[in-house]
Amino acid sequence: MELAQELIEDRLDHWPVASLATAAASGRPHQVPIVFARLGECLWSPIDGKPKTGSELSRVRNVRERPQVSLLLDEYADDWEQLWWIRIEANGRVVQPEDPQQDATFLAAQDALRLKYPQYDEVPLLQGRPTMLVFDWLRILSWCGATSA
Repeated sequence: MELAQELIEDRLDHWPVASLATAAASGRPHQVPIVFARLGECLWSPIDGKPKTGSELSRVRNVRERPQVSLLLDEYADDWEQLWWIRIEANGRVVQPEDPQQDATFLAAQDALRLKYPQYDEVPLLQGRPTMLVFDWLRILSWCGATSA
């Protein structure tokens, strides 16, 4: 059974985390949890100030090399009637504006992320060269265990 459209919209606006699945140029899968904010029909995810290892993150490199991605929002419960998931098939982009302070959409995405995640009062939203991943969705699929999910 599919989730009602209004529930999908609500979850895209308020759900705190998604799993991002990308593939390396070799085809090897890579999956990580991400934070995100929705602007229109796109999801924006920052490369923020939380500790990272290495230089360019695998998810950034993978999106550059193979922009086709999948994002999964889901909830598990012992009561299986409460189970649900939303899968978004999307094209990803790496956005690094020349002048982030003059890019209105980039600024709007930052505002949306700060509003959704008060943790960004303590953790820098962006680090190094300001970078965000943007996911333009192609198709949204959903499922739920009951009509009340």
